Parts: sequence; C-alpha cells; structure tokens
Amino acid sequence: MEAANSLKPLVDLKAGEKAIVKELSGGKGFVARVASLGLVPGAEVEVIRNPQHGPIIIRIKGSYLALGRGEAAKVLVEDSA
Repeated sequence: MEAANSLKPLVDLKAGEKAIVKELSGGKGFVARVASLGLVPGAEVEVIRNPQHGPIIIRIKGSYLALGRGEAAKVLVEDSA
C-alpha cells in the first residue's frame, strides 16, 4: 500500500515536472469531466506552465489541458519514477 504522504496536488508541481495521476478528489461532475479529457488515475501528466495566478497548463496523452487552480488542487499525483 502506498504512503498517503507521497501524494500531492497537481497544483504544487513546477513547470517541467512529470507525475502520475493517483486520485481525483472532486464530485461526480468534476471527475466525469476531467476523465473525459484523459485525466484518469494511472495517466502521466507533465506540467507545462504553472504561474502564481491563473490556470495551470498540463500535457496529457499528447494534448494540452488548462485547469483552474482549484481544479488542479483536486488532482492528487505521485512523482513519476
């Protein structure tokens, strides 16, 4: 079993960092929406841009996706090995 402290919110990653999605902690609507965009547990994401304000830009499965900071905080990831 994985240690819970190894998970961190996607919003905490810096540009250039890669991670594996482990958990989506939002409601059914949020989970369904981001899953339809490919953001599912097991998927690798790379942070392209994470400014102090505004949306975080990620690359997932060859596509770019912009998430609001609140949304990115609901996506829990683990560093990719």
